[in-house]
Amino acid sequence: MTARFAYFYLMGADTARIRSSARAHAEHWRTLALADYLGGPFGDRSGGLITFRADDVRDAERMVASDPFFLEGLLDSWTLKEWAVDGAPG
Repeated sequence: MTARFAYFYLMGADTARIRSSARAHAEHWRTLALADYLGGPFGDRSGGLITFRADDVRDAERMVASDPFFLEGLLDSWTLKEWAVDGAPG
């Protein structure tokens, strides 16, 4: 059985580096083809939120650790939590 996870992240002010990595970041998550994936940037582009299903927390951590934003040190802060959504299917 899989669990749902929420990955919340805030970005630094280096907009040029963020822009240059944004396509790789989006492609990384698209390539994973995760069940029930929902994600995107905040309206002010200060960061984003991604929710997805994974087998366990280690699997979810592996996905976050391979995110280009993470690898390139563009995150000011990030949090990964298992999320028990009330009323969510599955």
